[in-house]
Amino acid sequence: MNIRHIRLEDAEQFTNLLISVDASNMMLYEPGERKTSQDQEEKRIETILLQRNSTIIIAEKDNRLIGYLLILGGNSIRTRHSAYIVMGIIEEFRGNGIGAKLFEEAFHWSKENGITRLGMTVLKHNKRAARLYEKLGFEIEGEKVHSLMINNEPVNELYLYKLL
Repeated sequence: MNIRHIRLEDAEQFTNLLISVDASNMMLYEPGERKTSQDQEEKRIETILLQRNSTIIIAEKDNRLIGYLLILGGNSIRTRHSAYIVMGIIEEFRGNGIGAKLFEEAFHWSKENGITRLGMTVLKHNKRAARLYEKLGFEIEGEKVHSLMINNEPVNELYLYKLL
């Protein structure tokens, strides 16, 4: 397995990766809800790569993208030190240490690029992911009650942060 930063030529595989991760029903989008194309993802990748405080780190195995960690840095002077994280791994590859390896690179990259605060959310019932994030040093900042509706049921999200 290889952990690296995304390249423009990854756009098609990255699009497929996003759709595959959404199928787990543990992400913001419902399975099949995300409407994106290779061209749209290529433009998004290009925009992110031009920003000093944003990047996409990917995990690949046998030339197939199997996970990602998106770091989105703040746009204003007051928030440039802070970034929001979104991570997803294809369901069949979860539980193999890929998330920890993506975060290891994310922490390294963030420190090198002046990011001193990372934030993210996790579904409250996603105990496995929450344990990983806490093991990596994230702390619960708060809980957003009824923030999402999943299968017509309200679901809470935990807000997490880590200072670097």
